[in-house]
Parts: sequence; structure tokens; C-alpha cells
Amino acid sequence: MTTATSASEKLTIVNPPNLYDPTPNGYSAAVIVPPNARIAYVSGQGGQDSTGGLSPDFAAQVEQAYANLGAALEGIGATPDQVAKLTVFVVDHDMSKLEVLTPAVVRMFGDTLPAQTLVPVPKLAIDPMLFEVEAVVVLDKDT
Repeated sequence: MTTATSASEKLTIVNPPNLYDPTPNGYSAAVIVPPNARIAYVSGQGGQDSTGGLSPDFAAQVEQAYANLGAALEGIGATPDQVAKLTVFVVDHDMSKLEVLTPAVVRMFGDTLPAQTLVPVPKLAIDPMLFEVEAVVVLDKDT
């Protein structure tokens, strides 16, 4: 079993050798949260800029959504290495979208890849939205 502990030693990433290695695709098979951890749930972050504007470009929305997730994490006093689980929602998903998604996740999380589920959807809350990401975060006890 391959395990790695994040820099903050909050999460244990597990990628068992008898499972497909998901790390090239930007996620981990499982993440163990320490006992008595405080958990925060970050609502879905879309690709809206600070004025609510949305680019029609999928890649631009993905980049902005991860920037928005970063801002939400900062707002709760957390960093990307404290994210245990991501759920991403992709409108009209196809394999070409993974070429955008995987590098974006790796840029944000580096080697501390959270567990992740991608859910293809026909549409999101606002018609021009093409992507949304939500997160489960392990907070420091004093945060």
C-alpha cells in the first residue's frame, strides 16, 4: 500500500498497489482523515469572476473555479493540502475535458492529491456554467 502524509500531517493519502494508480489523473484512491478532525464543506465553486461574469471557455472556467476554491480555502484558514475530497461537475463531459481538468488539479494540489469524483451533468445552476468543484476540508483544531 502506498501512503503519503501531507505536509501538515492532517491527511493520509492511500493508493493501494492492487488498484489502478489514479495519480496521473489528478486524484488519490482514498484519503484518511485523522480522528477528531474538524471538517468544513466548501460549496460548489464555479467559474464566475468577482463580478459574476463567466467565460464561455471551459478551460477558463476551470481555472477560475480553482482560483475561487483557493479563495474559499483561504477564507476558512485552510490550504489545498487540507482538502480530503473533491467532487467536480462537468457539463457535457468527454475525455478531452480531462486534458484540462487533470493539470488544473495538479497545479493546485501538487503531490497531495485529494480523493475525487467527477460527475457528468447536462447542466448546472446557471446555464453558462460548464464546471463546478466542491470540497471537503480538514481544518486545524485552532481554525
